[in-house]
Amino acid sequence: MDAMRLGAVFRAVRIRKRWRQVDVAMAARVSQAMISRIERGHLRRLSIDALLRVAEVLEIRIDWAPKWRGGDLDRMLNAGHASLHETVARLFAGTPWFLSPETTFAIYGERGVIDILAFHPPTGALLVIELKTALVDVQQLMSVVDRYRRLAPRIARERGWRVTSVSVWVALLDTKTNRRRVAAHASVLRVAFPDDGRAVRRWLRRPDGPMAAISFVVEQPARSGAASSTGVRRPASRSVATALDSHASVDS
Repeated sequence: MDAMRLGAVFRAVRIRKRWRQVDVAMAARVSQAMISRIERGHLRRLSIDALLRVAEVLEIRIDWAPKWRGGDLDRMLNAGHASLHETVARLFAGTPWFLSPETTFAIYGERGVIDILAFHPPTGALLVIELKTALVDVQQLMSVVDRYRRLAPRIARERGWRVTSVSVWVALLDTKTNRRRVAAHASVLRVAFPDDGRAVRRWLRRPDGPMAAISFVVEQPARSGAASSTGVRRPASRSVATALDSHASVDS
């Protein structure tokens, strides 16, 4: 979508909601001049965070579709996601947890893929893990995680797992951009995900009830002796085991 059309969408939605530019500006904590620039399609000097705040206030979802002349963006992004997948999987090495990577489901017309569905047979704890290499849309993230949490018990029962509690963990790749976006939405994320990386570490050792966490994860290169996403359990390296402790909070 080009800038002029995007601006027209913002203006049309604002008018439909019977809001003035100043009303949107106050709700999004930006200037009225910025709202005017957005509606006129003058986006070149606007920050993504500011644009997303205005979109969130107007309940507009922006779907980004980046292009690159190299033509292999999908391959690069999939490689980054796979690497984060391996890093998180190695945190479960040598534990009773069973991991089901890329868990697909189709329940009453609802379809999707859970990045990692983890089950702890000794306690019946079920953990939905959402992996994010880039945090773009906070509202969409919370909506997706809530849907997975709601459907997870049904998915687990189909696998014969006896579930006693359902928890969620959003594992974010530790980058400056992700930290900046988390900080911009810290109050909202703290309500949705009150637990941090340190809490995840403790809870994985002793899952004693539901948990909802978001934390930064330091991407670690694959090493001999690490566990793969297939669930094969081998000793974890010290650097992976401490990855969450040093990057734990949405306030950092």
